[in-house]
Amino acid sequence: MKSAGNPLPQVSQNELQAMAYSDPLTGLGNRYRLRDKVRLLAAERADDPAPFAICIANLDGFKPINDLFGSEAGDEILCQVAHRLKACMPDGATVTRHDGDEFAFVLPLVFERVGAERIGQMMKDVLSAPYDLGDRNVRLSASFGFAIYPFAGEEFEDLLKSAETALYRSKRRGRAQITVYSTEIAQEMKRATQIEQALRNAIISDAVDVHFQPIVRIRDGVVAGFEALARWRDADLGFVSPAVFVPLAEERGFIDALSDTLLRKAAEAALSWPRELFLSFNLSSAQLMDPGTSSNILSTLSHVGLDPRRVELEITETAVMTSADTAHRIISELRAKGVRISLDDFGTGQSSLGRLRDFTFDKVKIDRAFISRITSDRPSEHIVRAIIAMCQGLDLEVVAEGIEEPADVEMLRALGCGMGQGYHYGRPVDGAATLRYLQDHYHDFMAIERI
Repeated sequence: MKSAGNPLPQVSQNELQAMAYSDPLTGLGNRYRLRDKVRLLAAERADDPAPFAICIANLDGFKPINDLFGSEAGDEILCQVAHRLKACMPDGATVTRHDGDEFAFVLPLVFERVGAERIGQMMKDVLSAPYDLGDRNVRLSASFGFAIYPFAGEEFEDLLKSAETALYRSKRRGRAQITVYSTEIAQEMKRATQIEQALRNAIISDAVDVHFQPIVRIRDGVVAGFEALARWRDADLGFVSPAVFVPLAEERGFIDALSDTLLRKAAEAALSWPRELFLSFNLSSAQLMDPGTSSNILSTLSHVGLDPRRVELEITETAVMTSADTAHRIISELRAKGVRISLDDFGTGQSSLGRLRDFTFDKVKIDRAFISRITSDRPSEHIVRAIIAMCQGLDLEVVAEGIEEPADVEMLRALGCGMGQGYHYGRPVDGAATLRYLQDHYHDFMAIERI
């Protein structure tokens, strides 16, 4: 017996095809629409391959906003982005939703790098205006990767890969960047992949080293602790700067493995120091987004046998801001076990005073940009003076980074700065040289009981 209900509506072939080529949230075309547009345009220009451009744009910081305000708010932002992009597209151009918070463009009238950068700047400005979520406004930026046909690829897949490579470079350089693919960029990305593979192997073989730089009491010049700093020399690549390989490990998702190795080595070295000396160790922004970070750190310290109360963890304001709620939980869990928390690079962030109010820190490290000019630049002197006075009022210890001259020490001592670090006191050296440093600089080192 047939149901008496209403019959299901018939969907035409054209409607099915339109659905297959459309993004249901924003109404834009999808990846398939992008592919067909590029292939059609390339076919039209096959006899005389006149250039055109494709672009991929990624919203910076969308995930934390989506996590904070919920998926409905995230969907609303994506719809507003789609509306803005449709409204600002030049004649003949196509905008599609590529994936998640990524959008893609086909730009038939963009022939070279300058034109691509001009379009990218226009879209960047359009997307930087506040997004209305009813009871609140939020701001986002976007990063862009361009690829120009046929120089960056003649097939759709090759052209798309080039645009993704350019976008990846933009993301590596920070927020709101614009990159147009070139062979030089391709080589740069290839080298990054070579470094990544070599670094992964170095971590497995325990070949990444730790050096230590002294942190000294300014009033009497006595060492109070050491900061652990990563060092790596590869047989083929030579010396690779931590400014290169640490961010790379963070970007490519294995910063935890690198950090665990470095912390273990640093903690083992600290066991041979006098008990009252502390070990300072840096955490990355990725680690402050991982709820398992505190347990990993405490487990490593427990396994080595180093008292958590001898450990200070340095974090930057940018890292704290990336995922504030998770960072707050991690900091609270670590401080509950006696680990001290230091705010690094103070004075260079956008909301440093707010961070001091919202988070519980034990120490502040004044960025070297101010210390290096403290004796020659009155604004730098006044900034350092104000930071020291503020920290004294908040009962926070202060470390001045980048001290290189005796005159810097005298100025900081007069200002009441508690601790200092820099080449004036010592360069970073390996564990064995650190012990020799202690024999030369720490009173009765050989007689002090060690853990």
